[in-house]
Amino acid sequence: MDETLIGGKDENRHLGQRSGAMGHYKGKKSVFGMVQRRGESGSRVVAKVVPTPPKSGDVLRHIRGYVMPATTVFTDEARFYQGLNTMGYRHGRVHHTANVYVSGDAHTNTIEGFWSLVKRGISGVYHNVSAKHLQSYVDEYAWRYNQKDNPRGHFNLLLSRVAHASAAGKPSQLS
Repeated sequence: MDETLIGGKDENRHLGQRSGAMGHYKGKKSVFGMVQRRGESGSRVVAKVVPTPPKSGDVLRHIRGYVMPATTVFTDEARFYQGLNTMGYRHGRVHHTANVYVSGDAHTNTIEGFWSLVKRGISGVYHNVSAKHLQSYVDEYAWRYNQKDNPRGHFNLLLSRVAHASAAGKPSQLS
């Protein structure tokens, strides 16, 4: 599990719009994500836009909604993950501030790889996205990530869903 900020770099803003001391949140949106590790059979990701800056309740609500009790979860040292043990989860942490990025099975590299794909995709394909539509873009990248091992390919899978929905007389809902 991890969280990231989506938005422009402060140094690219005009001087009057730069954020200052606590400004790494200014003009950015927070996204929280979780990856289920599955080894050889692939992995699945869920990512949700959360209020900026994220608070414990915002993150824990999504964890309770998607993660079964007694699951082992791995996070960094962010404060809103402190209550996971008391909620019934086994919790492993890595301490990025101490330059520890892997400790046994504990790491956040998988979700950080997903963040890299999202950010590179937004900056390279869309150049920027509005806060209003950010969840839709995050959903698109999560769908791509979750379907990456599908032998039918993204395009054929998408077409088959549209065809199936129209054959059933329903408006297509691609999700």
